[in-house]
Amino acid sequence: MVVFVNSKQQTLEDGATVARLIEALGMGQKRVAVEVNTELVTKGEWQQFKLKEGDRIEIVSFVGGG
Repeated sequence: MVVFVNSKQQTLEDGATVARLIEALGMGQKRVAVEVNTELVTKGEWQQFKLKEGDRIEIVSFVGGG
C-alpha cells in the first residue's frame, strides 16, 4: 500500500502499523510524535494502529538544546 510520510510517498505492506513504519524508517530509538491524517497517535497506540492506503503521516522528532 502507498502512504505519505512527511509528504513523501512510502510503500508499506498491507496492514502495517505505526510501530512497523517507525521501525522501517530507523526511528525506533528516537523520541518522535506521530500524526495520521491530522490526528495524534500516542506511542501507546503504535502497535495496534493500522495504516491504510493513502494515509498522510507526519513524524516530528524532538531535538534537545538550549
